[in-house]
Amino acid sequence: MSTSVLKTVLADYPHTRALREGSMAHPDVDLRFQQVEPVHKAFAPMVREQAFDLCELAIVTALQAIAHGRPVVLLPAVVASRFQRSCLIGYRPNGVPAAQALAGRRVGVRAYTQTTGMWVRAHLAEDFGVDARQVTWVTHDPAHVAEYHNPPYVQTVEGDRRTLDMLHGGEVDAAILGNDLPAGDDYLPLIANAAARDHAWWRQHGFMPINHMVVAGRDAVEQRPGAVRAAYALLRQADAEANGQLEGPRQTLFGFERLHAPVQFTIDACLQQDLLPRRLTSDEVFAPARALLGADGN
Repeated sequence: MSTSVLKTVLADYPHTRALREGSMAHPDVDLRFQQVEPVHKAFAPMVREQAFDLCELAIVTALQAIAHGRPVVLLPAVVASRFQRSCLIGYRPNGVPAAQALAGRRVGVRAYTQTTGMWVRAHLAEDFGVDARQVTWVTHDPAHVAEYHNPPYVQTVEGDRRTLDMLHGGEVDAAILGNDLPAGDDYLPLIANAAARDHAWWRQHGFMPINHMVVAGRDAVEQRPGAVRAAYALLRQADAEANGQLEGPRQTLFGFERLHAPVQFTIDACLQQDLLPRRLTSDEVFAPARALLGADGN
């Protein structure tokens, strides 16, 4: 059997490094890595054009892509998760509002569809009863899925003003930032005891909030199914070697059964925030991958 090439985008994590470096391989697939930094710049080309065969993708983008009929197949593979409550910050010189008092306020976030923003809004609703529809969300980037349109309580700013600029200038009362969370004593979290709340949430739900999963392009699945199956096997093997003995909250999760409840929880949170056009189920979003992977997906 010849080796099939899959154009691949995966960020550099401990659990993907062996694949990126080529020290872990499978005879049925050649993962041809594409350099895209930051990785979220690969998301729109993936869902709009199938620019890659295998791609890391934010879970909100993946769910929206499936709901709007885009040609991606969601694999039962989580490659990035994060506790999110500390990502909501205020700027001390301008005053920091209480998390429970955000109704009627303005909160900056890169895009309304950004997965970190979705999780922060879900936690605000859970912890403080804050309704996302009562807050003005100020954004500067569009959705990766072209068919999605922001709800009326989202404002998009023009020009090169970014979230942190707007926070400094007092144009927003608070901001949500993820990997670009700034350091310094002037930036204060709105949610007190965020780490304790996050771990209590993990103990209740049994998973860390999901940021990024892995999708395959529909063309790759139809034309090179063996290569996609081999790629999934490699992802699992690399994760097992990097994280196999890890206890407690995990940034990675694999398998249909393990991911059924976390993905359904995420779908429900997206629905409550007007991020999806209709109700999806975990069984629906994983159906194409189940047909591809069968029992190997668990």
